[in-house]
Amino acid sequence: MRRTGILFHYQDGERLRDFPQALAGILDKDNVFLFDAFYPLKPPSSYELEPVPEEALSRVHTPQMIEQVKASGAFQGALFSAAGTVAAAIRIWGGEIDNAFVFTGYGDHHAGTSFFGGGCYLNGAAIAIHEMRHRFGVKKVAIIDTDAHHGNGTWQVFENDLDVLYACLCPSSFAERQNKVNIQVPWATSDDQYVQLVRESFIPRAKAFRPECLFWNWGYDGTRGEYGDIGLTPDCHVRLAHELKQAADELCSGRLIVVLCGGSRRDLARVLIPEVINVLCE
Repeated sequence: MRRTGILFHYQDGERLRDFPQALAGILDKDNVFLFDAFYPLKPPSSYELEPVPEEALSRVHTPQMIEQVKASGAFQGALFSAAGTVAAAIRIWGGEIDNAFVFTGYGDHHAGTSFFGGGCYLNGAAIAIHEMRHRFGVKKVAIIDTDAHHGNGTWQVFENDLDVLYACLCPSSFAERQNKVNIQVPWATSDDQYVQLVRESFIPRAKAFRPECLFWNWGYDGTRGEYGDIGLTPDCHVRLAHELKQAADELCSGRLIVVLCGGSRRDLARVLIPEVINVLCE
């Protein structure tokens, strides 16, 4: 049974309005640990998230970009979003937990070294990977991105880094470059087709690459009725969770960090997030 960390901070907005209440029952499990920052009327917690120091931000982003994010009005939320991903990585490598689910108010994968957009202000996964390398000497990391849109920021950050396997599943077409792989998904697809793409196009690459940790940039925006609708049903995301947890168990001792990315619908978040976390901690 894996020890699962849930990294949560309060965020204004509709999609996470039901949390942390929607985690009722999950938080009572002996192998689940909540790490959180301030939010109104929060339950008692022995763990607190701390903001990421600017030194860590600057390992990924330029000083000019950091200043632009500070001026955007989204800096605090972006900082705590990144802090959850960094804390997950540190606590996994410190032996406190085995895998993690990171709640974010702002996404990651459209934030590059010197640019941001699409609701992404800081690249939390990239910052966490640099922290893992800086603190623990981690070398090889794999990222699978199942948000419905191309992760141009993550692609650019690691474009010349052979020790990061980045696989992005989206309808766009990009040429493979130095372990950066775009797995093209049809604009209209089925759950079976999508899961098969992961099994055939990502899992074998990950096995050959042999990462020390697996990040899953998970967006549910490709679900039917969402803003990135490519035809997926809610069940597809739970199937993906099983596939990627099994892959992490086989490849890197279960070290899997799930980072919440795209998706806007509150009803889907309330159902899917607890189901994905239940897969992690089962």
